[in-house]
Amino acid sequence: MKFNDEWKDFEVLDTGSGEKLERWDNVYLLRPDPQVIWPAVSKLENYKKLNAHYHRSSSGGGKWKILKNMPEEWAVSWRNLKFKIKPMGFKHTGLFPEQAVNWAMMIDLIKSANRPINVLNLFGYTGGATVACASAGASVCHVDSAKAMVERCKENIKLSGLQDAQVRYIIDDCRKFVEREIKRGKKYDAIIMDPPSYGRGANGEVWKLEDNLFEFVKLCDGVLSDKPLFVLINSYTTGLGATVMEMVLNKAISKKGKCASYEVCLPITSGGYLPCGNSAILTFN
Repeated sequence: MKFNDEWKDFEVLDTGSGEKLERWDNVYLLRPDPQVIWPAVSKLENYKKLNAHYHRSSSGGGKWKILKNMPEEWAVSWRNLKFKIKPMGFKHTGLFPEQAVNWAMMIDLIKSANRPINVLNLFGYTGGATVACASAGASVCHVDSAKAMVERCKENIKLSGLQDAQVRYIIDDCRKFVEREIKRGKKYDAIIMDPPSYGRGANGEVWKLEDNLFEFVKLCDGVLSDKPLFVLINSYTTGLGATVMEMVLNKAISKKGKCASYEVCLPITSGGYLPCGNSAILTFN
């Protein structure tokens, strides 16, 4: 289990009965979480400062119920970095704070490398990892198939004062992009990926993490430089353990390094820890 305790603008206040109560700066949200299988000590929806509560629909999806005035969007800080927060469909806010444990690790690796580092961030979403790596001085290629998420990454880069950083923004299918980079002979010193559990491509291609992850990581081995720094995989797929991803890295990446895997968590202010997913990182001397 690993977590980062540097957040000042975010905290999980309490959990129970399938939900988590969070503070995002001075905004308080209540959202569903499938990992919270224990009962709540008291009804979290009765929290006096609560601004919004996401309610799931029995037919799928759900919607936000606004309880108190709240901004449509705002920013939170981690270290010297800033990220835009905006409640969106399917309970999301545009940021996964638990990933700070990986951001901190990648920043340390890039800074200690003492050489230019070229990072490929696949399934980059709104760019938490991109911002972190750029802040450490790396050049980053940020790839996501959703234009809105790539635009949000650009906003986060500017919010963090990194508009002069070397960041390349790509709106594309990650597999197709990697295949083209292999043909072009492009190489990267570090690869990050946070692939979805399930998805469909523009031409109906089906992506299922359990079926496609190993093949995809093996494909990415083709763009890893001769002097790599790290390869990191993160997954939120329930049932796909950290050790599984460690095995995938060790078997799919041809260059051998030191691999570590761990459950990513968030501390809960009322006590305990909230499991949020699993990561594995392969580092090279």
